[in-house]
Amino acid sequence: MIRSRIQFSISTLVVILISIVLLIPGKSFSAEPETRHLFTIQRSKNANVVQYDVQLTPEGKLNRKEPIIAYWIMLAEDGREQKLLWVEKKIAYGFEAKFEAGGKFAIMDMVAPIGRKVKVYEKDGMYRAETRIDGGTAFVEKIYIKSIEDGILPRVEYVELCGKDIETGDNRYEKLIPK
Repeated sequence: MIRSRIQFSISTLVVILISIVLLIPGKSFSAEPETRHLFTIQRSKNANVVQYDVQLTPEGKLNRKEPIIAYWIMLAEDGREQKLLWVEKKIAYGFEAKFEAGGKFAIMDMVAPIGRKVKVYEKDGMYRAETRIDGGTAFVEKIYIKSIEDGILPRVEYVELCGKDIETGDNRYEKLIPK
Protein backbone atom coordinates (compact mmCIF):
# COMPACT_ATOMS: atom_id res chain seq x y z
CA MET A 1 0.00 0.00 0.00
CA ILE A 2 2.72 2.51 0.97
CA ARG A 3 4.81 1.35 -1.97
CA SER A 4 1.98 1.99 -4.42
CA ARG A 5 1.42 5.51 -2.96
CA ILE A 6 5.14 6.32 -3.35
CA GLN A 7 5.07 5.08 -6.95
CA PHE A 8 1.91 7.11 -7.59
CA SER A 9 3.51 10.22 -6.06
CA ILE A 10 6.70 9.85 -8.09
CA SER A 11 4.70 9.23 -11.26
CA THR A 12 2.55 12.27 -10.53
CA LEU A 13 5.63 14.40 -9.87
CA VAL A 14 7.24 13.30 -13.17
CA VAL A 15 4.06 14.11 -15.11
CA ILE A 16 3.85 17.56 -13.47
CA LEU A 17 7.52 18.33 -14.24
CA ILE A 18 7.17 17.24 -17.86
CA SER A 19 4.01 19.35 -18.20
CA ILE A 20 5.77 22.42 -16.80
CA VAL A 21 8.70 21.98 -19.19
CA LEU A 22 6.36 21.67 -22.16
CA LEU A 23 4.34 24.74 -21.16
CA ILE A 24 7.35 27.07 -20.75
CA PRO A 25 8.17 28.86 -24.03
CA GLY A 26 11.09 27.35 -25.88
CA LYS A 27 12.99 30.63 -26.00
CA SER A 28 13.69 30.35 -22.26
CA PHE A 29 15.93 27.38 -22.93
CA SER A 30 17.56 28.81 -26.02
CA ALA A 31 21.33 29.25 -25.87
CA GLU A 32 21.04 32.06 -28.44
CA PRO A 33 20.74 35.56 -26.97
CA GLU A 34 18.10 37.89 -28.37
CA THR A 35 19.42 40.11 -31.16
CA ARG A 36 18.08 43.31 -32.71
CA HIS A 37 19.11 45.02 -35.93
CA LEU A 38 21.34 48.12 -35.77
CA PHE A 39 22.59 48.87 -39.31
CA THR A 40 24.20 47.34 -42.39
CA ILE A 41 27.26 47.88 -44.50
CA GLN A 42 26.55 47.57 -48.22
CA ARG A 43 29.35 47.31 -50.75
CA SER A 44 29.93 48.00 -54.42
CA LYS A 45 31.45 44.55 -54.98
CA ASN A 46 28.16 42.58 -54.80
CA ALA A 47 24.78 42.44 -53.05
CA ASN A 48 26.12 40.73 -49.89
CA VAL A 49 25.82 42.94 -46.79
CA VAL A 50 27.38 42.95 -43.35
CA GLN A 51 24.66 43.08 -40.69
CA TYR A 52 25.34 44.63 -37.25
CA ASP A 53 23.05 43.63 -34.37
CA VAL A 54 22.94 44.17 -30.62
CA GLN A 55 22.81 41.14 -28.36
CA LEU A 56 20.58 41.42 -25.30
CA THR A 57 20.28 39.74 -21.93
CA PRO A 58 16.93 38.15 -20.96
CA GLU A 59 16.18 41.47 -19.20
CA GLY A 60 16.58 43.38 -22.51
CA LYS A 61 19.89 45.05 -21.60
CA LEU A 62 23.07 45.01 -23.69
CA ASN A 63 24.99 41.76 -23.26
CA ARG A 64 28.17 42.80 -21.43
CA LYS A 65 30.22 39.93 -22.83
CA GLU A 66 29.38 40.59 -26.50
CA PRO A 67 27.01 43.56 -26.92
CA ILE A 68 27.31 43.79 -30.71
CA ILE A 69 27.79 41.16 -33.40
CA ALA A 70 28.44 41.38 -37.13
CA TYR A 71 27.86 38.75 -39.82
CA TRP A 72 27.30 38.42 -43.56
CA ILE A 73 23.91 38.14 -45.20
CA MET A 74 24.73 36.49 -48.51
CA LEU A 75 22.15 38.24 -50.70
CA ALA A 76 24.20 37.65 -53.88
CA GLU A 77 23.77 33.93 -53.27
CA ASP A 78 20.97 32.38 -51.24
CA GLY A 79 20.40 34.91 -48.44
CA ARG A 80 21.97 32.76 -45.73
CA GLU A 81 23.86 34.18 -42.77
CA GLN A 82 27.60 33.56 -42.57
CA LYS A 83 30.22 34.46 -39.97
CA LEU A 84 32.84 37.05 -40.81
CA LEU A 85 36.29 35.61 -41.37
CA TRP A 86 39.08 36.66 -38.99
CA VAL A 87 40.79 38.69 -41.72
CA GLU A 88 37.49 40.46 -42.59
CA LYS A 89 37.11 41.47 -38.94
CA LYS A 90 40.68 42.76 -38.74
CA ILE A 91 40.90 44.79 -41.96
CA ALA A 92 37.38 45.71 -43.05
CA TYR A 93 34.19 45.01 -41.06
CA GLY A 94 35.23 44.36 -37.48
CA PHE A 95 34.97 46.67 -34.50
CA GLU A 96 35.80 47.00 -30.86
CA ALA A 97 32.93 47.66 -28.44
CA LYS A 98 33.50 49.10 -24.97
CA PHE A 99 30.93 49.84 -22.28
CA GLU A 100 30.67 53.36 -20.85
CA ALA A 101 28.57 55.05 -18.14
CA GLY A 102 27.89 52.02 -16.01
CA GLY A 103 26.99 49.78 -18.93
CA LYS A 104 24.08 51.85 -20.25
CA PHE A 105 25.67 52.18 -23.67
CA ALA A 106 28.55 50.85 -25.72
CA ILE A 107 30.98 52.68 -27.96
CA MET A 108 31.93 51.01 -31.24
CA ASP A 109 35.26 51.76 -32.85
CA MET A 110 34.81 50.53 -36.42
CA VAL A 111 37.58 49.10 -38.62
CA ALA A 112 35.74 50.50 -41.68
CA PRO A 113 37.16 53.95 -42.51
CA ILE A 114 34.30 56.12 -41.19
CA GLY A 115 36.57 58.28 -39.01
CA ARG A 116 34.30 58.39 -35.96
CA LYS A 117 33.01 56.26 -33.12
CA VAL A 118 29.45 54.90 -32.92
CA LYS A 119 27.44 55.03 -29.68
CA VAL A 120 24.97 52.14 -29.20
CA TYR A 121 22.12 52.51 -26.71
CA GLU A 122 18.41 51.98 -26.11
CA LYS A 123 16.00 54.81 -26.93
CA ASP A 124 12.22 54.52 -26.92
CA GLY A 125 12.35 50.71 -26.75
CA MET A 126 14.76 50.37 -29.70
CA TYR A 127 18.51 49.98 -29.78
CA ARG A 128 20.18 52.59 -31.95
CA ALA A 129 23.63 53.29 -33.37
CA GLU A 130 24.39 57.02 -33.16
CA THR A 131 27.20 58.97 -34.78
CA ARG A 132 27.90 62.29 -36.45
CA ILE A 133 26.70 62.51 -40.06
CA ASP A 134 27.15 65.72 -42.06
CA GLY A 135 27.79 67.79 -38.92
CA GLY A 136 24.76 66.56 -36.96
CA THR A 137 23.99 63.68 -34.67
CA ALA A 138 22.13 60.86 -36.42
CA PHE A 139 21.04 57.27 -36.05
CA VAL A 140 23.04 55.16 -38.51
CA GLU A 141 20.89 53.12 -40.90
CA LYS A 142 23.36 52.17 -43.61
CA ILE A 143 27.01 52.53 -44.54
CA TYR A 144 27.95 52.07 -48.21
CA ILE A 145 31.53 51.30 -49.23
CA LYS A 146 32.66 51.88 -52.82
CA SER A 147 35.85 49.94 -53.44
CA ILE A 148 38.17 49.37 -56.38
CA GLU A 149 39.62 45.92 -57.00
CA ASP A 150 43.23 46.66 -57.99
CA GLY A 151 45.66 44.27 -56.40
CA ILE A 152 45.60 41.83 -53.52
CA LEU A 153 43.27 43.93 -51.36
CA PRO A 154 40.50 46.21 -52.59
CA ARG A 155 41.05 49.94 -52.11
CA VAL A 156 38.26 52.07 -50.62
CA GLU A 157 37.33 54.89 -53.00
CA TYR A 158 34.67 56.41 -50.72
CA VAL A 159 32.29 55.67 -47.86
CA GLU A 160 28.72 56.96 -47.57
CA LEU A 161 27.01 57.32 -44.20
CA CYS A 162 23.20 57.33 -44.22
CA GLY A 163 20.90 57.87 -41.26
CA LYS A 164 18.19 59.90 -39.56
CA ASP A 165 18.75 63.06 -37.53
CA ILE A 166 18.06 62.20 -33.88
CA GLU A 167 16.14 65.44 -33.27
CA THR A 168 14.15 66.01 -36.47
CA GLY A 169 14.05 62.57 -38.11
CA ASP A 170 15.30 64.13 -41.36
CA ASN A 171 17.57 62.09 -43.60
CA ARG A 172 21.29 62.67 -43.09
CA TYR A 173 23.97 61.79 -45.64
CA GLU A 174 27.73 62.23 -45.80
CA LYS A 175 30.31 61.04 -48.31
CA LEU A 176 33.81 60.37 -46.91
CA ILE A 177 36.92 59.99 -49.03
CA PRO A 178 39.70 58.15 -47.15
CA LYS A 179 43.15 59.71 -47.23
